[in-house]
Amino acid sequence: MKLDFKIKKEEKNTKARWGEFNFNGKVYETPMFMPVGTQATVKTLSPEEIKEMGAGIILSNTYHLWLRPGEDIVSRAGGLHQFMNYDGPILTDSGGFQVFSLAKPSDISEEGVVFKNHLNGDKLLLTPEKSIEIQNKLDSDIAMSFDECPPASASYTYLKESIERTLRWAKRGKMAHKNKNQMLFGIVQGGYYEDLRKFSATETVKLDFDGYSIGGVANDHESKEDMYKAFLYSTKYLPKEKLRYAMGIGEPIDIIEGVIRGVDLFDCVSPTRLARHGHAFTKYGKINLKNAKYKEDFTPISKDCDCYTCKSFTKAYIKHLINADESFGARLLSIHNIRFLISLTEEIREAIQSDSLKEYRECFLKNYYGDHYGKK
Repeated sequence: MKLDFKIKKEEKNTKARWGEFNFNGKVYETPMFMPVGTQATVKTLSPEEIKEMGAGIILSNTYHLWLRPGEDIVSRAGGLHQFMNYDGPILTDSGGFQVFSLAKPSDISEEGVVFKNHLNGDKLLLTPEKSIEIQNKLDSDIAMSFDECPPASASYTYLKESIERTLRWAKRGKMAHKNKNQMLFGIVQGGYYEDLRKFSATETVKLDFDGYSIGGVANDHESKEDMYKAFLYSTKYLPKEKLRYAMGIGEPIDIIEGVIRGVDLFDCVSPTRLARHGHAFTKYGKINLKNAKYKEDFTPISKDCDCYTCKSFTKAYIKHLINADESFGARLLSIHNIRFLISLTEEIREAIQSDSLKEYRECFLKNYYGDHYGKK
């Protein structure tokens, strides 16, 4: 099923786009933040709760579902939609990021990547064809091409060789792709070098994927400046009419800066990961509910937030739950954090429509960083 993406408006002062696509009779708008459901579930949350937050596309992880329960079991269940009871669009990653975190450079060959199963230590081989085969069986709506994930610190020479291998893998994966109801996205790499990003983007576009992803921007503690260069150097050479997705981006300011540079889709595990450690997003920066000052704070995390957590519970109660190691605390913070990022993209869309995204960014930065604004 194609998502039939359309650009509704391009902002006058930036490269930001407000768009929409249809899926199963429902319209979804971009820019969009996509919650991550690694194991076919967004941690601690039900599909109904995810939809109530305004989520559109959600992610699942090819590597983890390949190992457990196995793509054949998901396929026999009717695919991911039936298996996890989510009727919105689902995107699966290629498994590459996880595999490369487990592999050594010597484990990478033209065939694919050899690595150890983190569950039982078995030696496994993931190839472009195998990644696509797994995703075909998972029956997600968007599958990702299998790419090498070099760190931002990699040398220019290594990045160029890696891009060339990724392009060869992209061709093999596209040939292996057999699920006609599933879109396939290509991935652009190249660190923060414009010539490498241009080469990767233009050659990947020649393969005519259904959408394009920007890789290598959230895997090696690169600077904000380099990340934003990678956004711009990639979108500059991608077709206007197709979706653009920056993988692994969940810091609020990075989402805003990505949209300004022409990115449509973002995802990250950070909202639920922060929640499990007692942290919450607010428009005045992140707060740690474990701090003693919240012990008798009987106000919501944010008076401006419309999520279930903020409408129903106080910081003092959530602090108690976190300190008592009650899972409900992580659930409540996950609801709030995901809703915060979805709300952020809703506000960004409004700013694009009124040609005021730069002003929105300035206001957001002043609130979010407070006294530290201008020192970052």
